Amino acid sequence: MVQIHPQPQQAPDVVQTPAPDLPVRETGAAVNARPGVTKMQKRVLAGGSIGQFIEFYDFTLYGLTAVIFSQLFFPAANPVAAMLATFATFGVAFVVRPIGGLFFGALGDRIGRRRVLTITLVAIGAATALMGLLPTYGQIGAWAPALLVLCRLVQGFSAGGESVGAPSFVFEHAPVKSRGFWLNITIAATALPSVTAGTMILVLSQSMSNESFMAWGWRIPFLLALPLALFGVWIRSRTVESEAFNEAKASRTKEFSPVREAFRENKLRMVQVIFVMGLTAMGFYFLSAYFVSYVQTSGGLSREQSLLVNAAALALYAVLLPLGGRVGDRVGRKPMLIAGSAVLAAVSVPCFMLVTSGSLPLALLGQALFVVALCIYGGGCYTFFVEIFTTKTRFTSAAISYNGAYALFGGTAPFIGTALVGGSGVPHAPGFYMAAAAAVVLLLVLFTRVPETRGRMG
Repeated sequence: MVQIHPQPQQAPDVVQTPAPDLPVRETGAAVNARPGVTKMQKRVLAGGSIGQFIEFYDFTLYGLTAVIFSQLFFPAANPVAAMLATFATFGVAFVVRPIGGLFFGALGDRIGRRRVLTITLVAIGAATALMGLLPTYGQIGAWAPALLVLCRLVQGFSAGGESVGAPSFVFEHAPVKSRGFWLNITIAATALPSVTAGTMILVLSQSMSNESFMAWGWRIPFLLALPLALFGVWIRSRTVESEAFNEAKASRTKEFSPVREAFRENKLRMVQVIFVMGLTAMGFYFLSAYFVSYVQTSGGLSREQSLLVNAAALALYAVLLPLGGRVGDRVGRKPMLIAGSAVLAAVSVPCFMLVTSGSLPLALLGQALFVVALCIYGGGCYTFFVEIFTTKTRFTSAAISYNGAYALFGGTAPFIGTALVGGSGVPHAPGFYMAAAAAVVLLLVLFTRVPETRGRMG
């Protein structure tokens, strides 16, 4: 039976019947049904996107300068050993991300998303700027890598809250029928830092001698992180909490525990999110944090060529991902997950072969094809991981599962990729790892109770 809505100027939202394992609908997101987009909603979208840009700018810098860090902070007779140590330090930040997600998620479900996002953004910016001031191994010995690890721990702990808080904040303000588009605009901002930072490093390395760049030039992009973070805080200070969150906060009891409620209500959903987001975490960190050094060490291209190719691929990602979100708003999240994981399983090995071909055009083609597959998958997963949870425990539940996925699969991707190439001698060996992971997720989505979440309130 067709439901007739009393408001003549408002088209009814298309709401699918939730799967049996989804919680009962709430009325807290009713604000999303209002026609038009308000100035406050636009500010939230801008604030969420800028915060994501800054978070990933800080994280991406380490991946883009991995070869430099391996030489200045992890000197070793074997270059492969130095790179492994460098990427192990990269992964350290992901180990503490679930802890940070648990801490800031529970705090955000209690006191609000906006205040938590101020804390996380300042902490990430300060830790990254400090990395730009650290003395090298040649200056202070083993203290240099130890201080670098400490900075990475602060980055990871804070990013555990920022990476989920910003999408949750945007989601709760977004129009229901455009959630995928809005969320993917926010997530697309995570690709632009690689373009920005990569271009900056390329310009710096080309405009000064190699000795000057290795001595101090590489530090400049890191030092810019703090003023960028403070700008993001200013943008967010002009936003408010969503009506959905305020209603959820008003309805809870004094005994409310976000962590206890999250595990009581959402154990199955959190496991599903870990696998669903684990695939995109692996793919994104191969693209943004591994390919620059990978193309140099396994593909034989120069630093400048690898930066140029990667910047172009990530710019394409930033353009295509919102389009994937728009398609997901029309066809649903689950079809995008199925199509994206199937395409990733099919093209990952050929893509990695092209990336390591030694040819600049073929390396660009390989990364571009990889980006297309990631954006098809991203058209479903980036909205799914917050849409599946209810408002009262969204931050906590999404933070635990999202950061667990990034710790298990994202942070380890560069390390495993380097180890696979070093152990097998096959340049495109990481492509088999990516393809296998995509096949596992495809089977998971097809044959387990992964729900369709498009249009549900919460």
